[in-house]
Amino acid sequence: MGVSEEEMLVQMVHDFIESDTSSMPTSIPSSSQAISLHHHTYLILKGMIRSATDAEMEVFEKALKYVREMGEERKKSCVKKRLMMKLRMDGYQASLCRSSWVTTLECPGGDYEYIDIVMAEENGASCRLIVDIDFRSQFELARPTSAYTKLSNILPQIFVGKEEKLKRVVSLLCSAAQQSLKERGLHIPPWRKSSYMQSKWLSCCHKASSIPYPNILSTKDLAQTARTLSSQAKDRGSRPKGTQGSGLSSQFSDLSINCC
Repeated sequence: MGVSEEEMLVQMVHDFIESDTSSMPTSIPSSSQAISLHHHTYLILKGMIRSATDAEMEVFEKALKYVREMGEERKKSCVKKRLMMKLRMDGYQASLCRSSWVTTLECPGGDYEYIDIVMAEENGASCRLIVDIDFRSQFELARPTSAYTKLSNILPQIFVGKEEKLKRVVSLLCSAAQQSLKERGLHIPPWRKSSYMQSKWLSCCHKASSIPYPNILSTKDLAQTARTLSSQAKDRGSRPKGTQGSGLSSQFSDLSINCC
């Protein structure tokens, strides 16, 4: 399905949520309409997730492989940093991004962390891929309906895609989440709205690790540096107490990225 069809469905879901059930045509039972809409939403989201470009699939497979190799890790920030460094070693222009946004009347403030990759396209232009290793959990709900559970289960744990694709997926999921909450008789909090969710990946961000990977010393380089400094220390003789290793420390302090 084309993008226009996806956008039409997102609007349909939104209109259905905002509409008053009593105002629906009596010829179409609301339950039948809801079932039909859930089914079409499921098919559209499934199509969005599966329609990945070669670049997206390549990055996804590498990210999945590296995250699995890391195993269970309590600190997600460490996993993201290590994954970013591995992607750089593969030649990708990857950065660890920290987004933040201020509180407004419609959207509470917050912050988030993810990876992005800037890649060149065939036409010479550049595109930005969002890489999030904790994507599905962002859409978890309390007491979800079976329809929403089925929908959210389509989501990959690791998301890789362009900003346009991310916007469509988030808009569709947020509309479905609001419908699920309504059906359960629960309040719809502002952080379940599309504007808040999109802020996580699409608001202004600080690239905390934007130094190209070649500027980072490899393990071999670090070992060679240590041997060189040790040799220089022996040539100079003993130094005053408290200054041992200061040369090596100064070399390491220039590194802006530390592996967890």
